[in-house]
Amino acid sequence: MGGHDDHHHNHHGDCAHEDTGVDPSEMGIMYSLYQKIDIDHVVCLNEQEEESGKTIFKAWENRLDKEKYVDSDADAELLINIPFTGNIKLKGLILIGGEEGTHPTKIRLFKNRPQMTFDDVGAPPDQEFELHRDPEGKLEYSTKVVTFSSVHHLTVHVPGNMGGGDVTRLYYLGLRGEFTPAHRHGVTICNYELRPNASDVKEESLHDVTRQVQ
Repeated sequence: MGGHDDHHHNHHGDCAHEDTGVDPSEMGIMYSLYQKIDIDHVVCLNEQEEESGKTIFKAWENRLDKEKYVDSDADAELLINIPFTGNIKLKGLILIGGEEGTHPTKIRLFKNRPQMTFDDVGAPPDQEFELHRDPEGKLEYSTKVVTFSSVHHLTVHVPGNMGGGDVTRLYYLGLRGEFTPAHRHGVTICNYELRPNASDVKEESLHDVTRQVQ
């Protein structure tokens, strides 16, 4: 447990748990990484309603929208696999959880481990945060930028909630950072040109067989 306590203090030195003090319109620009998420391929495990995990990624100005949220199903855990359309440098995040005891106690972040399941969450996270209730989305949790400097996939594990019940609720998860488009320079063309034609290979094989028979 001591390791977790140390973890907690280290990270919260970066994130003072107070109002960001930034103009709301600027926050909208800073928290625009939701547009870089490959939303069709986001997978939330243990969500009560199918596809609801995708709805917590919203524009900054819609973060207080309580009509869209994700609830956990069989127990209090949630695991969200988030692929991006390129590489991001993750600098911070803001989370708005549910009312009363449904608010998450902590989040654990894993970078570049696609298709994680609950069988994989025993691994040490790249970073974790103890959470505080933040109904207006004003508290930013600052990530270790060196660790999260080249992320094409982010997994968020929510291990439990403040009430100890079976339902954990998330309304909003905002991500702040920088985006670099994925580089795809003619890979398909190169592969196509280098691949031998099947009919050519067949003819050469036939010639070899013919020579050996003669």
